Amino acid sequence: GALLALNKPPGLPILACPGDLSLDALLPALRRRLGLTAELHVVKAPARECSGLVLLSSCYHTTKKLQQFFTRARQRGQYPATYRAITVGVPAESEGEIRTGLCWQQQGDRAMVVPVPAPGRHSLARKEVKSTLTRYRVLGAMRGCALLQLQPRTAFPEQLQVHLTLLLCPALGDHEHSSRVGKVLGVPFLLTPEAAPTRTQVLDEELLSRLGISPRQLHHLPLHIHLQELVLP
Repeated sequence: GALLALNKPPGLPILACPGDLSLDALLPALRRRLGLTAELHVVKAPARECSGLVLLSSCYHTTKKLQQFFTRARQRGQYPATYRAITVGVPAESEGEIRTGLCWQQQGDRAMVVPVPAPGRHSLARKEVKSTLTRYRVLGAMRGCALLQLQPRTAFPEQLQVHLTLLLCPALGDHEHSSRVGKVLGVPFLLTPEAAPTRTQVLDEELLSRLGISPRQLHHLPLHIHLQELVLP
């Protein structure tokens, strides 16, 4: 009917400045190629850094109905979106939930998303901090890496990346938050955002060899978080 699903590569933003490449800028050309008369709207899509399902609609009312469904489903405690992630490190528990407050914090000349482990009622009420929750399950593990299923109950920028660092298992290709996981004698521990400036993810030689890349190519490694499944009403 009115729905169209695409598989978005990592690094492609949904919206961008005029003249820059974005999914929104490609929609008119896609509409012409498919011979559609109505405009296409983005119903649901992963963040710029992530890959995976993009749900489009050529019907305005369908778009609004589905967007309301996703919002209400999360409010009812459901998990309409399922992601997959490859992590550097294996969680201590095979499944569980990650709960924390998240907020934007200024770090020098840039704003970063940081966890707030015990947010106060007033900061939550003023919406300075948002309470967030992600359910995870380990689907497989090998040689210090894992394949995880992630189901966010809430929506906040970079939520999945931050939650994975709290598991001490940052996503492969996370050059924004992975520096917060340090190691002493091979044992991972969490660093504060102030003590861990953003940098290209550091991987050991064995993993680099298996990926077939050199340390100089690491900054090109994309984020390995993929929106795999959406539940529709």
